[in-house]
Amino acid sequence: MAHTSSIITLDNLDDLPPWVPDAASHLFAIVDMGSNGIRFTITDMTPPNSRLLRCIFRERADISLYDALNANADRAPGAPLSFPPETIVQVSETLARFRRIANSYGVPEANFSVLATEAMRRAANAADMLGAIRQSSGLDVRILAPAVETLFGAVMGSRSAFVNIDRGGLFLDMGGGSVQMTWVDTRLPSYEIAAAAAGESMPFGAARLIRVLEAEPAEVRTSETGKLRQTMQAAFARLCDTFPGCRGRADSSEGLDVFMCGGGLRGYGCILQHCDRIQPYPIASVGTYTVTGGFFKQTAKMRKVNDEYDGKIYGMSKRRRQQFPAIAEVVEAFIKAVPNIRTVTFCAGSNRDGTLYMKLPEKIRESNPLEVLAGVASEDLPIAHAVLDMLRSAVPPAVEIGTIPSIFSLGLGLLFVRQIWMHQGEDEDANASFALHQAIARDPGAPGLTHIARSILALAVCSRWGANLGPVDTELHHNLKRLLGDIDSEAPFWADYLGAAAAVLADIVPAWPRSLDTMTTNLRFEATADKTKKERDRITLTVFVSADAAKGIDAETVKERFANVGRMKGEKKPCKKVKVHIEVMNQDKP
Repeated sequence: MAHTSSIITLDNLDDLPPWVPDAASHLFAIVDMGSNGIRFTITDMTPPNSRLLRCIFRERADISLYDALNANADRAPGAPLSFPPETIVQVSETLARFRRIANSYGVPEANFSVLATEAMRRAANAADMLGAIRQSSGLDVRILAPAVETLFGAVMGSRSAFVNIDRGGLFLDMGGGSVQMTWVDTRLPSYEIAAAAAGESMPFGAARLIRVLEAEPAEVRTSETGKLRQTMQAAFARLCDTFPGCRGRADSSEGLDVFMCGGGLRGYGCILQHCDRIQPYPIASVGTYTVTGGFFKQTAKMRKVNDEYDGKIYGMSKRRRQQFPAIAEVVEAFIKAVPNIRTVTFCAGSNRDGTLYMKLPEKIRESNPLEVLAGVASEDLPIAHAVLDMLRSAVPPAVEIGTIPSIFSLGLGLLFVRQIWMHQGEDEDANASFALHQAIARDPGAPGLTHIARSILALAVCSRWGANLGPVDTELHHNLKRLLGDIDSEAPFWADYLGAAAAVLADIVPAWPRSLDTMTTNLRFEATADKTKKERDRITLTVFVSADAAKGIDAETVKERFANVGRMKGEKKPCKKVKVHIEVMNQDKP
C-alpha cells in the first residue's frame, strides 16, 4: 500500500493549507497524532480576531501510538516497530469520526490537516496506517520532521499564548517519545526558524522513559538516567553557544525564564499547583501557570505527593500519574543542567496552536492579542491611548513601571481601559466582585491572559470599584495578590494603585471621553516617590481638577480611593504610603 503522506520540513511549510484574509471560510480543522493521544480541533480564524486562535470544538482520543508500537513483548531486540492491526482500525475509525464532525461545522476540505510525529516516523508499517486513514476518511497525513515538530510545539505552540517573549526564554516540550529544548527570543529576526533549527531533540519522552524505569534491570535504569543527564547538559551547552542571550540569562543574577509544554511537563505543573502555598489556588487551568525556580525544584516533594496522595489531583489522569517518575527524572535532569532558573511557566500550547499560528502573516502573529481581545474601535484608539497616558502620569517618573508586571508591561492597557466606564449603573461592591471573577474565568485559553495577567486585571478593575468585598471574595482577592506577589512583590501594589487612579479618572470624567480635551482640560496627575521619616516608601499624588469638574466632588472621597491600596490581608498598613492632594487646576498651565 503506498504512502499517502508528505513530510513537512522547515523548507516546505507553505505546503500546509494557508490562511487567506478574504477567504470564504476561516475555519481550520487539525488532527494532531501525538505519541500519547490524538487531538482534534476546529478553530475559527476569521479576521480581525485571527490572532486569538479561537477553538470552537475539541476532542481527544485516548490512543497511545507509542504504546501501540511497543506493545509486542515478544519482538526481538532491534526488530522493526509496527502498529498492531487493531490500532490501525481504531485510528482510522477515529479520524473518520473527526472528518464527519468537521463536515458538520462546514470546514472546507482544503482546510483540514492531519499531522503525525515521532511514532509515525518510526513505524515500519506506517504505510498501512496511512492507507487505512485515507480509505476511511479521505484524509492524507502530513508527517512533521523533527525540526518542524519543535517549531510547531516547543516554539510557536507555546509562544502563541503570550504577548511576547522579549526577555528570552528556554522552551522545553515533553511528549511520549522525546523531549525538545530550544531558546526563543521574540526580539530577534526570524526567531521562530532559528529556534526550530537549533532545537535539541532527546529520546526521553514520558512513555519511553517510564518503560525503562518500570521494566528494565537496575543497571539499565542507571545507565539510561545517566544518559538523560548527560544529554540534557550537552543540549543546553549547545544552545548557550548558539544563542548568546541564553548564556547571558543563565549567567545573570536573575536567571532564566523557562516555558514548558507537552502533557508530561504540564503534569508536573499540575502537581506543583496542587502543592502551591496559595490554596485554594484561584485559577483553574495549568496553562500559563507560573512558579518560581525555587518551588519548581522541589522534585522530591512532588514525587512524594504523587506516590502518597490518594485523592484526585486536578489535571492529572491515572496514566499521567503512572508516568510521573519518568517526568520527574526529566525535570531533575533539566534542573541539574540549568541550575539558574528564575521562573517556570507551563504552557497549554501544542502542534495545533503552532501550526495555526504559523499560517498567519508576521504582522498579525506578532501583534498583541490582548488588544484584539479588547476590541477597541479604531476611532476610539486615540482616546484609549490618552487614558493610558493619563494613568501612566499617576506613576512617579522614578518608578520603572515597565519592569514590574502591570497593565503596561503585560499589554493589558486597552483591555483595562475598556472596563473603566463599564457597568456604572450597577452597585460598586457588585462590580468589584464581578471584576475578580470575570478576570479569572473570561475567555479561557485566550492568548496573553496568563495567570499573572488575569491577576493584575482582576485586582486593578476591582480596585477601580473600591475593592469592598464580602468574605468569600476577600479570600479570592487575597490569593490573587499572593499569586502576583510571589512573582514580583511590587506588582500587587501597582495593580491596586492604577485601579484607584482609574476610579479618580471616572469620578472627574464620568463617561467615556468624547474628545481628548474632555479629559485633559479637566484632570491631570503628578506623582513623586520618596521615603517617610521611618524609611517607608511613599507616593505623593497630586490630582489637578478643573474648577468646573471640581464642583460637587468631595476631596475626601477621592483620597479615600487610595486608602487601602496595596494592603494585604492581615496587615495593619499597606506596603507603601499614598498621600493624595487635590488642587484646582490652573487653566493657564498646559
